[in-house]
Amino acid sequence: MGWDKLLQVSIGITKGIEYLHEGCSHPILHFDINPHNVLLDDTFTPKISDFGLAKLCSTNLSVVSMTAARGTLGYMAPEVLSRNFGNVSLKSDINSYGMLLLEMVGGRKNVDSSSTKDFHILYPDWIHSLLEGNIHIQIEDGDDVKIAKKLAVVGLWCIQWKPMNRPSIKTVIQMLETIDYNKLTFPLNPFH
Repeated sequence: MGWDKLLQVSIGITKGIEYLHEGCSHPILHFDINPHNVLLDDTFTPKISDFGLAKLCSTNLSVVSMTAARGTLGYMAPEVLSRNFGNVSLKSDINSYGMLLLEMVGGRKNVDSSSTKDFHILYPDWIHSLLEGNIHIQIEDGDDVKIAKKLAVVGLWCIQWKPMNRPSIKTVIQMLETIDYNKLTFPLNPFH
């Protein structure tokens, strides 16, 4: 799969999330956006699946109430684990999507769960190093480099610690579809 197709898949996933958040009569918070819950058909059109953890929200939604954390480790938004980071909202799915994007760019898993005692999240430091030029991935075409960097920058915006610092789903779509990579502002590394 080339980088152009990867960008189209990314946009398709984003539009699926937009439909869940804004296209339904009641917004749906998926809570488990990860590679296992995105299916691709024979034309690589993505379909979001597994709504077992999803929650219907009220239409005047700003905050979602929860009794327990939901999602897959490595993809859960910080606020799902602790209210110290903010309130659970539709931005929680944006965070999960951002981690998915970073995995797509890096071509490797976000988490190292080889030892339950030593669970590590590998991103986003690796992606920041990539964008700063300290790590290189094998990409031949200059346009492909721009697509990879665009996906990485959008992914980093989506995983900001505080939900209010993450873009809306409409902004994510705009960033992926219309904004030139050179015009994207680079987010601060929230993990330093």
